[in-house]
Amino acid sequence: MSSPRIVLGVDFDNTIVRYDALFHRVACELGVLGPGVAANKNAVRDYLNSTGRKDVFTEMQGTIYGTRMAEAESCPGAIETLTALTRAGVTIFIISHKTRTPLVGAPHDLHAAARGWLELNGFFDPARVGLTREQVFFEVTKEAKVARIAACGCTHFVDDLPEILFHPAFPAEVERILYDPENHVATPGPCTRLTAWTDLPTLLRQP
Repeated sequence: MSSPRIVLGVDFDNTIVRYDALFHRVACELGVLGPGVAANKNAVRDYLNSTGRKDVFTEMQGTIYGTRMAEAESCPGAIETLTALTRAGVTIFIISHKTRTPLVGAPHDLHAAARGWLELNGFFDPARVGLTREQVFFEVTKEAKVARIAACGCTHFVDDLPEILFHPAFPAEVERILYDPENHVATPGPCTRLTAWTDLPTLLRQP
């Protein structure tokens, strides 16, 4: 008897790609950090918010997700795991919620920048991850993202945000997988917690 077909949906920001070092680097270049702020996106955000510079962080986001996107790192093991899964016959869709342009600052095309990062990191290379461009979706609202997860027929979805996995419209038949490498995120309901990308193939094979 053949195994059930797996259609894996995966979020993009903070699930496939991480920005901690880049946010810290850009903040240092701007001279807006005090001593001892960790090289962590949330630590940079919290420091700027606490010093009345929330607008600086918002503008940094537009720059990092736009013109500096190529400098972002992949989450450990993400590319290798997705490559192995595609070679094993798993169908993969990248489905992300991302505005087309930043909320403030220069109107960079954030969707194009994200696709450029995927191109740079071999996601569309048949010898590497091997996705087609038609397997990547950037939706401008959370509701559209959840609807896309259903439309793609995902059997499993990996996201770092409980608000997506437990959205009222999230399809009930899809297995919720929370990417939480530091095991710090609380959830409002049951899901499978993924702390390391390399654990995902085993998790998907579980009955």
